[in-house]
Amino acid sequence: MQEIIKGCIQKDRSSQYLLYKEFYGYCMGICKRYVINDADAAEVLNNAFLKAFNHIEKYDVNKPFKAWMAKITANTAIDHYRMKLRFSDHDDITEHGHIGQGAAVYDQLAYADLLKLIQTLSPAYRIVFNLYAIDGYSHEEIAETLNISTGTSKSNLFRARQKLQEMLNANDQAETGLKIVMGRDKNISINERRA
Repeated sequence: MQEIIKGCIQKDRSSQYLLYKEFYGYCMGICKRYVINDADAAEVLNNAFLKAFNHIEKYDVNKPFKAWMAKITANTAIDHYRMKLRFSDHDDITEHGHIGQGAAVYDQLAYADLLKLIQTLSPAYRIVFNLYAIDGYSHEEIAETLNISTGTSKSNLFRARQKLQEMLNANDQAETGLKIVMGRDKNISINERRA
């Protein structure tokens, strides 16, 4: 991998192709969590690789390249979101007296089904859910990244969880394999169950 990275630093097209080929699937998975359709996902993916190729000399070789590439891809998806969408479906948490303790949702849900459910969320809810629950951003980081208040981030996450639970309740006959836990500590874990 280090040889491919060195080639990319030197703007070698064959090295860039090998890097693209190596990380295409991984980065496309990230893109599909943030955008609804395949055309937008492909646009985000290509823009992410373009950014990576243009800034690869900034990569710290002492850290995992996969994490660096994931961060670029997520940030590119956020940039795409900023250009294409507005936060029309968000409320500040201060507008609500109190928000519940979190919710336990059903045991059976396949990853592909979960991805489809996440993609049906409004853009504001989807991006906050992805950043917090999947990519591990704090509400403060989300607020700074998206130029919203911390309360808005918390409110959007709560509403995203609420909507996901409603969708799961509507589909509680699903026969699949992921467990989503949204507990009191507001941590979300996704545990794959082996068939």
